[in-house]
Amino acid sequence: MSRPLTLPIPIVLFAYARPQMLQHTLECLRTNQVPLIYAFSDGARTPDKEQAVQEVRQALRAVGWCDMRLTERDRNYGLGVSIRAGVAEVLERHESVIVFEDDLICVPGTYAYLAAALNHYRDDPRVMSVTGWTHPRVVPSSVQEQPYFDGRAECLAWGTWAEVWPGMDRDAKTLLRACRRRSIDVYRYGADLMHQAEEERQRNIWAVRFLYLHILERGLCLRPPHSMVEHIGVDSNATNAAGVWSAWTNPPLQPAPAIPATWPVPAENEECSRLWQMAYGRKPSIFRRGARYARRQLVALRQQIAGARR
Repeated sequence: MSRPLTLPIPIVLFAYARPQMLQHTLECLRTNQVPLIYAFSDGARTPDKEQAVQEVRQALRAVGWCDMRLTERDRNYGLGVSIRAGVAEVLERHESVIVFEDDLICVPGTYAYLAAALNHYRDDPRVMSVTGWTHPRVVPSSVQEQPYFDGRAECLAWGTWAEVWPGMDRDAKTLLRACRRRSIDVYRYGADLMHQAEEERQRNIWAVRFLYLHILERGLCLRPPHSMVEHIGVDSNATNAAGVWSAWTNPPLQPAPAIPATWPVPAENEECSRLWQMAYGRKPSIFRRGARYARRQLVALRQQIAGARR
Protein backbone atom coordinates (compact mmCIF):
# COMPACT_ATOMS: atom_id res chain seq x y z
CA MET A 1 0.00 0.00 0.00
CA SER A 2 1.31 3.46 -0.92
CA ARG A 3 2.38 5.77 1.85
CA PRO A 4 0.53 9.07 2.30
CA LEU A 5 2.16 12.02 0.56
CA THR A 6 4.43 14.23 2.63
CA LEU A 7 4.09 17.72 1.18
CA PRO A 8 5.61 20.01 0.25
CA ILE A 9 8.82 18.59 -1.16
CA PRO A 10 11.53 21.10 -0.24
CA ILE A 11 14.23 22.58 -2.39
CA VAL A 12 17.65 22.22 -0.76
CA LEU A 13 19.78 25.09 -2.04
CA PHE A 14 23.55 25.32 -1.65
CA ALA A 15 25.24 28.69 -2.04
CA TYR A 16 28.73 30.03 -1.59
CA ALA A 17 30.09 33.31 -2.95
CA ARG A 18 28.34 34.12 -6.23
CA PRO A 19 25.55 36.54 -5.36
CA GLN A 20 24.78 37.54 -8.96
CA MET A 21 24.29 33.94 -10.07
CA LEU A 22 22.30 33.18 -6.94
CA GLN A 23 19.83 35.93 -7.85
CA HIS A 24 19.11 34.17 -11.16
CA THR A 25 18.60 30.87 -9.34
CA LEU A 26 16.26 32.44 -6.78
CA GLU A 27 14.21 34.15 -9.47
CA CYS A 28 13.74 30.82 -11.26
CA LEU A 29 12.65 29.13 -8.03
CA ARG A 30 10.22 32.00 -7.34
CA THR A 31 8.75 31.64 -10.83
CA ASN A 32 8.33 27.92 -10.14
CA GLN A 33 6.34 28.79 -7.00
CA VAL A 34 8.59 26.71 -4.77
CA PRO A 35 6.92 26.69 -1.34
CA LEU A 36 9.83 25.67 0.91
CA ILE A 37 13.60 26.15 0.67
CA TYR A 38 16.32 24.94 2.99
CA ALA A 39 19.33 27.08 2.08
CA PHE A 40 22.88 26.32 3.19
CA SER A 41 25.31 29.22 2.90
CA ASP A 42 28.92 28.06 3.16
CA GLY A 43 31.49 30.09 5.05
CA ALA A 44 34.28 31.95 3.29
CA ARG A 45 37.32 29.85 2.44
CA THR A 46 39.59 32.90 2.18
CA PRO A 47 39.25 36.50 3.44
CA ASP A 48 38.71 37.86 -0.07
CA LYS A 49 35.42 35.87 -0.26
CA GLU A 50 33.92 37.36 2.91
CA GLN A 51 32.09 40.20 1.16
CA ALA A 52 30.57 37.93 -1.49
CA VAL A 53 29.44 35.46 1.17
CA GLN A 54 27.73 38.28 3.07
CA GLU A 55 25.96 39.41 -0.11
CA VAL A 56 24.75 35.86 -0.69
CA ARG A 57 23.34 35.73 2.84
CA GLN A 58 21.61 39.07 2.42
CA ALA A 59 19.91 37.78 -0.73
CA LEU A 60 18.76 34.62 1.04
CA ARG A 61 17.49 36.51 4.08
CA ALA A 62 15.50 38.81 1.80
CA VAL A 63 13.44 35.96 0.30
CA GLY A 64 9.84 36.56 1.32
CA TRP A 65 7.93 34.65 -1.32
CA CYS A 66 8.35 31.20 0.28
CA ASP A 67 9.21 29.56 3.57
CA MET A 68 13.00 30.08 3.70
CA ARG A 69 15.00 28.17 6.30
CA LEU A 70 18.56 29.41 6.19
CA THR A 71 21.67 27.81 7.68
CA GLU A 72 24.75 30.04 7.66
CA ARG A 73 27.89 27.97 8.07
CA ASP A 74 30.43 29.46 10.48
CA ARG A 75 33.28 27.93 8.47
CA ASN A 76 33.94 26.68 4.98
CA TYR A 77 32.69 23.15 4.49
CA GLY A 78 33.42 22.99 0.77
CA LEU A 79 30.94 21.63 -1.73
CA GLY A 80 31.21 17.90 -1.09
CA VAL A 81 30.87 18.02 2.69
CA SER A 82 28.24 20.76 2.54
CA ILE A 83 25.96 18.81 0.19
CA ARG A 84 26.32 15.48 1.94
CA ALA A 85 25.65 17.01 5.36
CA GLY A 86 22.89 19.37 4.22
CA VAL A 87 20.92 16.79 2.27
CA ALA A 88 21.21 14.31 5.14
CA GLU A 89 19.92 16.93 7.58
CA VAL A 90 16.86 17.80 5.50
CA LEU A 91 16.07 14.14 4.78
CA GLU A 92 15.72 13.62 8.53
CA ARG A 93 12.60 15.83 8.29
CA HIS A 94 11.29 15.07 4.79
CA GLU A 95 10.99 11.84 2.82
CA SER A 96 12.31 13.45 -0.39
CA VAL A 97 14.18 16.55 -1.58
CA ILE A 98 15.08 18.43 -4.76
CA VAL A 99 18.60 19.85 -4.78
CA PHE A 100 19.82 23.03 -6.50
CA GLU A 101 23.13 24.85 -6.42
CA ASP A 102 23.61 28.59 -6.76
CA ASP A 103 24.57 28.50 -10.45
CA LEU A 104 21.54 26.75 -11.93
CA ILE A 105 18.57 28.21 -13.74
CA CYS A 106 15.42 26.36 -14.73
CA VAL A 107 12.27 26.87 -16.78
CA PRO A 108 8.79 27.26 -15.28
CA GLY A 109 7.31 23.88 -14.45
CA THR A 110 10.60 22.27 -13.39
CA TYR A 111 9.69 22.02 -9.72
CA ALA A 112 6.23 20.61 -10.45
CA TYR A 113 7.69 18.01 -12.82
CA LEU A 114 10.38 16.81 -10.41
CA ALA A 115 8.00 16.80 -7.45
CA ALA A 116 5.47 14.73 -9.43
CA ALA A 117 8.20 12.25 -10.36
CA LEU A 118 9.36 11.92 -6.75
CA ASN A 119 5.81 11.34 -5.59
CA HIS A 120 5.09 8.78 -8.30
CA TYR A 121 8.20 6.63 -7.80
CA ARG A 122 8.61 7.03 -4.04
CA ASP A 123 7.70 3.38 -3.35
CA ASP A 124 9.73 1.86 -6.20
CA PRO A 125 13.22 0.80 -5.03
CA ARG A 126 14.45 0.52 -8.62
CA VAL A 127 14.38 4.32 -8.95
CA MET A 128 17.02 6.07 -6.85
CA SER A 129 16.83 9.63 -8.20
CA VAL A 130 15.24 12.04 -10.65
CA THR A 131 16.76 15.01 -12.49
CA GLY A 132 15.78 18.00 -14.58
CA TRP A 133 18.85 17.73 -16.82
CA THR A 134 19.59 15.56 -19.84
CA HIS A 135 23.12 15.43 -21.26
CA PRO A 136 23.08 17.02 -24.75
CA ARG A 137 25.19 14.17 -26.17
CA VAL A 138 23.49 11.34 -24.26
CA VAL A 139 19.86 11.44 -25.36
CA PRO A 140 18.69 8.07 -26.69
CA SER A 141 17.32 8.20 -30.22
CA SER A 142 14.10 6.54 -29.05
CA VAL A 143 13.28 9.40 -26.66
CA GLN A 144 10.55 11.79 -27.78
CA GLU A 145 8.18 13.35 -25.24
CA GLN A 146 8.36 10.83 -22.42
CA PRO A 147 11.03 10.74 -19.68
CA TYR A 148 13.45 7.82 -19.66
CA PHE A 149 15.63 5.93 -17.22
CA ASP A 150 19.42 6.02 -17.09
CA GLY A 151 21.80 4.02 -14.92
CA ARG A 152 24.06 7.05 -14.48
CA ALA A 153 22.75 9.57 -11.98
CA GLU A 154 22.98 13.36 -12.20
CA CYS A 155 24.18 16.31 -10.11
CA LEU A 156 22.33 19.16 -11.87
CA ALA A 157 18.92 19.83 -10.29
CA TRP A 158 18.18 16.40 -8.92
CA GLY A 159 15.97 14.77 -6.36
CA THR A 160 16.07 11.68 -4.18
CA TRP A 161 14.50 9.98 -1.17
CA ALA A 162 15.50 9.44 2.45
CA GLU A 163 15.88 5.70 1.86
CA VAL A 164 18.64 6.28 -0.72
CA TRP A 165 20.92 8.72 1.09
CA PRO A 166 22.43 6.46 3.81
CA GLY A 167 24.51 4.80 1.08
CA MET A 168 26.39 8.09 0.72
CA ASP A 169 28.41 7.37 3.85
CA ARG A 170 30.89 5.44 1.66
CA ASP A 171 33.34 7.26 -0.58
CA ALA A 172 33.59 6.66 -4.32
CA LYS A 173 36.62 4.36 -4.11
CA THR A 174 34.86 2.15 -1.57
CA LEU A 175 31.77 1.97 -3.77
CA LEU A 176 33.94 1.26 -6.82
CA ARG A 177 35.61 -1.67 -5.04
CA ALA A 178 32.19 -2.98 -4.01
CA CYS A 179 31.13 -2.86 -7.67
CA ARG A 180 34.14 -4.91 -8.69
CA ARG A 181 33.44 -7.50 -6.00
CA ARG A 182 30.00 -7.93 -7.55
CA SER A 183 31.54 -8.12 -11.05
CA ILE A 184 29.83 -4.89 -12.09
CA ASP A 185 31.47 -3.08 -15.01
CA VAL A 186 32.74 0.19 -13.50
CA TYR A 187 33.29 1.60 -17.00
CA ARG A 188 29.70 1.00 -18.11
CA TYR A 189 28.82 4.71 -17.97
CA GLY A 190 32.10 6.23 -19.12
CA ALA A 191 35.76 6.19 -18.13
CA ASP A 192 35.60 9.67 -16.53
CA LEU A 193 34.14 8.32 -13.29
CA MET A 194 37.37 6.50 -12.42
CA HIS A 195 39.29 9.78 -12.57
CA GLN A 196 36.66 11.57 -10.50
CA ALA A 197 36.81 8.84 -7.86
CA GLU A 198 40.57 9.35 -7.53
CA GLU A 199 40.04 13.09 -6.96
CA GLU A 200 36.96 12.96 -4.76
CA ARG A 201 38.58 13.64 -1.39
CA GLN A 202 41.30 15.93 -2.72
CA ARG A 203 38.79 18.22 -4.48
CA ASN A 204 35.99 17.77 -1.91
CA ILE A 205 33.45 16.77 -4.56
CA TRP A 206 30.44 14.56 -4.00
CA ALA A 207 28.62 13.61 -7.23
CA VAL A 208 30.87 10.69 -8.25
CA ARG A 209 29.89 8.99 -4.98
CA PHE A 210 26.21 9.33 -5.88
CA LEU A 211 26.85 7.95 -9.37
CA TYR A 212 28.72 4.90 -8.12
CA LEU A 213 26.01 4.28 -5.52
CA HIS A 214 23.51 4.00 -8.38
CA ILE A 215 25.83 1.69 -10.31
CA LEU A 216 26.43 -0.53 -7.26
CA GLU A 217 22.72 -0.85 -6.47
CA ARG A 218 21.76 -1.03 -10.15
CA GLY A 219 19.49 1.92 -9.46
CA LEU A 220 17.91 4.20 -12.02
CA CYS A 221 17.73 7.95 -12.54
CA LEU A 222 14.68 9.40 -14.29
CA ARG A 223 15.66 11.96 -16.93
CA PRO A 224 13.32 14.30 -18.83
CA PRO A 225 13.15 14.09 -22.64
CA HIS A 226 14.95 17.45 -22.79
CA SER A 227 16.68 19.61 -20.21
CA MET A 228 14.68 21.95 -18.02
CA VAL A 229 17.85 23.18 -16.32
CA GLU A 230 20.94 25.07 -17.43
CA HIS A 231 24.29 25.54 -15.70
CA ILE A 232 25.43 29.17 -15.78
CA GLY A 233 28.56 28.74 -13.68
CA VAL A 234 30.99 27.00 -16.02
CA ASP A 235 34.27 28.59 -15.04
CA SER A 236 37.43 27.73 -13.15
CA ASN A 237 35.68 28.35 -9.82
CA ALA A 238 32.54 26.38 -10.63
CA THR A 239 31.54 23.58 -8.33
CA ASN A 240 30.91 20.51 -10.47
CA ALA A 241 31.24 22.24 -13.81
CA ALA A 242 34.91 22.72 -14.49
CA GLY A 243 36.39 20.18 -16.86
CA VAL A 244 33.61 17.62 -17.11
CA TRP A 245 30.76 19.96 -18.06
CA SER A 246 32.64 22.65 -19.95
CA ALA A 247 33.17 20.33 -22.92
CA TRP A 248 29.44 20.35 -23.73
CA THR A 249 27.00 23.04 -24.73
CA ASN A 250 23.30 22.64 -24.03
CA PRO A 251 20.81 23.55 -26.72
CA PRO A 252 18.51 26.46 -25.74
CA LEU A 253 16.12 25.49 -22.97
CA GLN A 254 12.62 24.53 -24.05
CA PRO A 255 9.43 24.74 -21.97
CA ALA A 256 9.10 21.98 -19.39
CA PRO A 257 7.62 18.79 -20.84
CA ALA A 258 4.11 17.90 -19.80
CA ILE A 259 3.86 15.82 -16.63
CA PRO A 260 3.09 12.32 -17.94
CA ALA A 261 -0.42 11.01 -17.55
CA THR A 262 1.22 7.59 -17.39
CA TRP A 263 4.77 7.42 -16.09
CA PRO A 264 7.12 4.87 -17.69
CA VAL A 265 7.89 1.56 -16.02
CA PRO A 266 11.41 1.66 -14.53
CA ALA A 267 13.79 0.09 -17.03
CA GLU A 268 17.05 1.55 -18.29
CA ASN A 269 17.05 2.77 -21.87
CA GLU A 270 19.31 0.33 -23.70
CA GLU A 271 21.20 3.12 -25.48
CA CYS A 272 22.42 4.92 -22.35
CA SER A 273 25.59 3.02 -21.51
CA ARG A 274 26.84 3.11 -25.11
CA LEU A 275 26.18 6.85 -25.37
CA TRP A 276 28.00 7.56 -22.09
CA GLN A 277 30.99 5.58 -23.30
CA MET A 278 31.00 7.50 -26.57
CA ALA A 279 30.93 10.76 -24.60
CA TYR A 280 33.47 9.96 -21.89
CA GLY A 281 35.49 6.98 -23.04
CA ARG A 282 35.38 3.21 -22.80
CA LYS A 283 37.24 0.70 -20.69
CA PRO A 284 40.91 0.68 -21.71
CA SER A 285 41.86 -2.41 -23.69
CA ILE A 286 44.44 -4.87 -22.39
CA PHE A 287 46.79 -3.69 -25.16
CA ARG A 288 46.49 -0.03 -24.15
CA ARG A 289 46.95 -0.82 -20.47
CA GLY A 290 50.00 -2.91 -21.32
CA ALA A 291 51.45 -0.09 -23.43
CA ARG A 292 51.03 2.39 -20.59
CA TYR A 293 52.71 -0.02 -18.17
CA ALA A 294 55.62 -0.48 -20.57
CA ARG A 295 56.04 3.29 -20.92
CA ARG A 296 56.11 3.72 -17.15
CA GLN A 297 58.69 0.99 -16.82
CA LEU A 298 60.84 2.61 -19.52
CA VAL A 299 60.69 5.99 -17.77
CA ALA A 300 61.68 4.36 -14.47
CA LEU A 301 64.61 2.57 -16.14
CA ARG A 302 65.84 5.80 -17.72
CA GLN A 303 65.67 7.54 -14.34
CA GLN A 304 67.70 4.74 -12.77
CA ILE A 305 70.38 4.96 -15.49
CA ALA A 306 70.54 8.74 -15.19
CA GLY A 307 70.95 8.41 -11.41
CA ALA A 308 73.73 5.87 -11.79
CA ARG A 309 75.68 8.22 -14.07
CA ARG A 310 75.68 11.09 -11.57
